[in-house]
Amino acid sequence: MSRHSSTDGERPSWVPPVLRGDRMEAGLRLLEIDVRRRLDGLLQGNHLGLVPGPGSEPGEARPYQPGDDVRRMDWAVTARTTVPHIRETVADRELETWLVVDLSASLDFGTAGCEKRDLAVAAVAAIAHLTRGGGNRVGALISTGERMIRVPARGGLAHARGLVRKVAETPRASEGVRGDLAEAIEQLRRPPRRRGLAVVISDFLGATEWQRPMRALSLRHELVAVEVVDPRDVDLPDVGTVVLADPETGRQREVTASPLLRKEFAAAAAEHRAAVAAGIRRAGSGHLVLRTDSDWIADTVRFVVARKRRWSGGAA
Repeated sequence: MSRHSSTDGERPSWVPPVLRGDRMEAGLRLLEIDVRRRLDGLLQGNHLGLVPGPGSEPGEARPYQPGDDVRRMDWAVTARTTVPHIRETVADRELETWLVVDLSASLDFGTAGCEKRDLAVAAVAAIAHLTRGGGNRVGALISTGERMIRVPARGGLAHARGLVRKVAETPRASEGVRGDLAEAIEQLRRPPRRRGLAVVISDFLGATEWQRPMRALSLRHELVAVEVVDPRDVDLPDVGTVVLADPETGRQREVTASPLLRKEFAAAAAEHRAAVAAGIRRAGSGHLVLRTDSDWIADTVRFVVARKRRWSGGAA
């Protein structure tokens, strides 16, 4: 399968705009308009639900709910009432958000509405919009496997727009260059930064060495993992003989998509995705899945609303 196999036919309205070549300027404007139109007014509240606050000021105590972070357990209230309670915290007024954006060669692929790379840029735009304002700052580490690009954390609309543009304009990795998500996450920990929000955007394909640095990152920061998925990552269609290519190694293999091979491919893909989900969960991270064949903004809204409900003690 080609690394540039996204379709350009009838594009659904929710598909992120094409952000390549002479369509870059128009695409960035359309992306910002779409994010503002569909997120503004839907997600109210401090930091719009992405962060409960890694604040230091104690808030109200409430009964423990399954899924709550046990690190926020209020042992004094628990002992006094004999019912487990956690202590809410008041969010810091200024939030610093850092993005780790994986743009390795495996993201330059898509068989549905767009490439996974386009969806990663869209996720950056949404997070920058959701966390912007009120003195908040956002920065990024962009990793292609060939290079690591650091965008300092700053505030303001102009900086947020520049950050999205920087990610969109990052040159594609050469075919055969392997990405290193674990190193990119590790780079975010050096030097230590003020407590805030860290967001890791990747397709999480390949080895899972990223689990250890993600767990270490979550000890200091609120953590969200955005997994970008294409249908062909999880299912091999009935297309007869096809050439499969690994863009991060350059290796190719011609195979016949027999029922047995398709079944084995689906089982291996499901096992890998389960391992990714388990690793993200063990890191204490939120897990947002965005697919190239699904309405990414609607999926983002559902994720944020669920987090707001969980942190406020309601049912997700």
